[in-house]
Amino acid sequence: MHHMTLAEIARGLAEKKFSSEELTKTLLARIALLDPQLNSFISLTEDLALQQAKAADARRANGESGALLGAPIAHKDLFCTQGIRTSCGSKMLDNFKAPYDATVVAKLAAAGTVTLGKTNMDEFAMGSANESSYYGPVKNPWNLEYVPGGSSGGSAAAVAARLLPAATGTDTGGSIRQPAALTNLTGLKPTYGRVSRWGMIAYASSLDQGGPMARTAEDCAILLQGMAGFDPKDSTSIDEPVPDYSASLNGSLQGLRIGVPKEYFSAGLDPRIAELIQTSVKELEKLGAVIKDISLPNMQHAIPAYYVIAPAEASSNLSRFDGVRFGHRCENPKDLIDLYKRSRGEGFGPEVQRRIMVGAYALSAGYYDAYYLKAQKIRRLIKNDFMAAFNEVDIILGPTTPNPAWKLGAKNSDPVAAYLEDVYTITANLAGLPGLSMPAGFVDGLPVGVQLLAPYFQEGRLLNVAHQYQLNTDWHTRTPTGF
Repeated sequence: MHHMTLAEIARGLAEKKFSSEELTKTLLARIALLDPQLNSFISLTEDLALQQAKAADARRANGESGALLGAPIAHKDLFCTQGIRTSCGSKMLDNFKAPYDATVVAKLAAAGTVTLGKTNMDEFAMGSANESSYYGPVKNPWNLEYVPGGSSGGSAAAVAARLLPAATGTDTGGSIRQPAALTNLTGLKPTYGRVSRWGMIAYASSLDQGGPMARTAEDCAILLQGMAGFDPKDSTSIDEPVPDYSASLNGSLQGLRIGVPKEYFSAGLDPRIAELIQTSVKELEKLGAVIKDISLPNMQHAIPAYYVIAPAEASSNLSRFDGVRFGHRCENPKDLIDLYKRSRGEGFGPEVQRRIMVGAYALSAGYYDAYYLKAQKIRRLIKNDFMAAFNEVDIILGPTTPNPAWKLGAKNSDPVAAYLEDVYTITANLAGLPGLSMPAGFVDGLPVGVQLLAPYFQEGRLLNVAHQYQLNTDWHTRTPTGF
């Protein structure tokens, strides 16, 4: 049963081939057996999962149906879950049990999903390797000596290792798409505002977006259907109708205009990945797509702009973690200042401290105009580049990452080297666009992804292209040895 996709599970449950309770027990046993190798979970919720599975079976027995009814998933550990530890991968929140459910958690629970647990992540979603977690690094199931990508690396590793069919992730600069690429999954970052951020602990509020991670585009469509929608509790949520994503999967790609930016194929891209991207382009051409060369001239400024804006927002968002109301508190503080300093110094890891300091500096008097304001102007130029490109093409295609996964610890001494792994993904967050990564092949036995970007609220088009590609290729069906 662990090799079944969400779509196959939905059909199996509908045909009464097995119950949600049987499936849940099978997957919980598999997690107990295999996850010690991966460290993909922070918390398991066995009692809750079995309770939800029994409830889903009862709902089906009463005549209810639904693609997610009885489907097992896991949540990245920054979605608040009532009464369950929500740690953000940080010592700061190691003792925090959320008093409410995030909107995403509540919506998926109402659809009948079964929560198996909370997955490991880079601390406060800051990282590209899932090595900054207080609970230790996550291992890539394709090679346990390599990183799975981050910050949603726990969700990625768990799904890739067939511990469960799908999981939620969040994407601030590529944190769904990059780990999806490095673990052979399909991962989708929706349009900013498409999925509620209420109850999703913030890293950078103008960039964060929750989304689905699964093995196929079909499964991402099913999970996104349950996650998306307007939320009055979230001031950044957009009141836009949610289409039936599964209904558009089988549309023809005849005449679809796909743009390939010349800036994507620079010296920083592994030539073997470039070759696989060109192979993907040819596959889509066979399906009727029309390929066009385009330019995104301001892409070169994306990384410096992102690493001013994101840390600036992080320094503001993380100021609430001060040892007073919740989270880690130092022992025997001498006074209030000592309480603040030691609680934050002990509670936050090195990468989080680094970004808080960079952000505070960028926002400080005398530097706001020089750094933060300029970065926001560059952000606008990047968005304008995309808007101009989408006047000529329907989809933009390129690599998800410049390199395959790297060895654990290989970039720990050089944070900037890890930041550069986000070069192709961060532009979508800066512009608020939807983006998808899908499996495109292997380099030295490690997975590689191809990224698709679309205009606002065109997630259905991304899923359609990815699904048609997956009907004609088998990269997404490959399973890591031993799992």
